[in-house]
Amino acid sequence: MEIQFEETFLKALKKHASIKKAVKKKVDLIIQNPIAFGEPLKANWQGFYSCPVKRNFIIIYLYCEVCRKKGDNVVVDCADCKQTDDQTIKFILLGPHDKSYGI
Repeated sequence: MEIQFEETFLKALKKHASIKKAVKKKVDLIIQNPIAFGEPLKANWQGFYSCPVKRNFIIIYLYCEVCRKKGDNVVVDCADCKQTDDQTIKFILLGPHDKSYGI
């Protein structure tokens, strides 16, 4: 399994360092079973998953295998999609629920 962290995710992790341990636990759980711990998103976030960390904090990520199987890769349109293995998880965003969807 390949794991990728987008720059926006890493910046948010530095900004919210107080929940770093909780984020690491959730990331580890997501890596073990990306579908079980995430909720598929809809509309503008079609193809992505969200997973709560603490209270209103969420992680938004992509699981390439499911994205392709559902045909969401056409909507998501990752620049590196063709070079990325199916067993790749991309951690995209971390932040307060309301603000994360607005980015």
